[in-house]
Amino acid sequence: MTAPLPSLPSLPSLASLESLSFGLARTAEAAAARGHRLCLLTGDRSVYRHELATLPPDALDVIDVDTTDMAAVRRVLDGLPSLAGLINTTDTWSAPAAELAVAYGLPGPDPAAVRLLRDKARVRDALHRAGVSDRAALVLERRPGQDGIAGGIVDGVADQAARAARVVEAVGLPAVLKDSSGTSSRGVWIVRDTDGLRAALAEAAEAPLKGELFAEPFLAGPLYSAETLSWAGETRLLGVSSRQTSRTPAVREEGAAFPVALPPGDHDGLEKWAGRVLDAAGHDQGFAHVEFVLTAHGPELVEINRRIGGALIGEALCRSLQVNVYDALVDAALGRRPALLDTPVRTAGPAVAFVLVYPDRAGTLTGWRGLDGLGAYPGEVEWYPVRAPGDAVPDIGDQRGCTGMVLAEAATAELAQHRAWSAATSVRPVMRPAAGP
Repeated sequence: MTAPLPSLPSLPSLASLESLSFGLARTAEAAAARGHRLCLLTGDRSVYRHELATLPPDALDVIDVDTTDMAAVRRVLDGLPSLAGLINTTDTWSAPAAELAVAYGLPGPDPAAVRLLRDKARVRDALHRAGVSDRAALVLERRPGQDGIAGGIVDGVADQAARAARVVEAVGLPAVLKDSSGTSSRGVWIVRDTDGLRAALAEAAEAPLKGELFAEPFLAGPLYSAETLSWAGETRLLGVSSRQTSRTPAVREEGAAFPVALPPGDHDGLEKWAGRVLDAAGHDQGFAHVEFVLTAHGPELVEINRRIGGALIGEALCRSLQVNVYDALVDAALGRRPALLDTPVRTAGPAVAFVLVYPDRAGTLTGWRGLDGLGAYPGEVEWYPVRAPGDAVPDIGDQRGCTGMVLAEAATAELAQHRAWSAATSVRPVMRPAAGP
């Protein structure tokens, strides 16, 4: 149910249809610098508790509305004064935001391009057709209700043993099974042998996938993400983040550091590669978070998120580049070429790393031990809570289990990573077992 609209100021409005958990303060600052008022539409303001707690009460307007109800969202948008732009930094609401921008005549990306990028299997095939990657996806199952189509087995094989054999034949082992529209590392299975493959197929058959189940080759090598900004097909590489993931079977993200120190010449090569990838996927404006594995044969795409990086990637960019990169987010939402594309950018600030803190078991969070000792660690260590005492943590197998993040600075990403890891090891979530049925 939509809450009554607050008394809104007369500045032109810039609406945000939900947002990443972190970055609201910098987005509000960027909007104000361009003479606009940021209005956050959200179905759950507790997601932004840390950001809202640190902001002055008049920094932005928060409007409570069911953001899965587009009719309710439109009623809110209709009531905003001089709506000038609509922004979104999430995967889940990216397509609805693009469609609303078109409906209101606002600047924004092509909704068809956004829908393509929400489908990891289609992106993989688009790159394969464009010659950017020699790895194609094998779609195994389409669930009912996706884009109005019926569900069913796409490759024509329904028997699990036969489907496993089909994956081995078409993709090989090791392989990765994925939800084509999954987020936060949910719906990902890394399989290394036929027994593991059959078990993963059985588990996937019962999982609440958001998209199609597909298989692709496993990529051997370290994981990185290219943080890019595009406009009218021109792409600039702002830097590369290192990514640390857990061992299988959890496959959850554990930390990141920015900017990776690349060998001479590699920056330009990765910038051209990222530009070709984004062009093949139809992304020609705004931020992109391009995850890739640096294999023995060069970079290979994992996935594209058409947004600024999640968790504290945006904060790392701002600190290291010594600019508010959210200025570019606002520029793009207003239909302007982002000034960041033409601004000399260098890593004048510190390198930044952060580590996600998970509990040892699911349950109810009651607090943390060790927060009072973080000041003893080097690197201007800071704590960014994701959850609050009393929150349920039903699963620790992916990013939903993260209770907070430890951030640290240093002269290099490597040193920042070491500092963040050492500080994070001293923080322990305190859990109470979940109540039984």
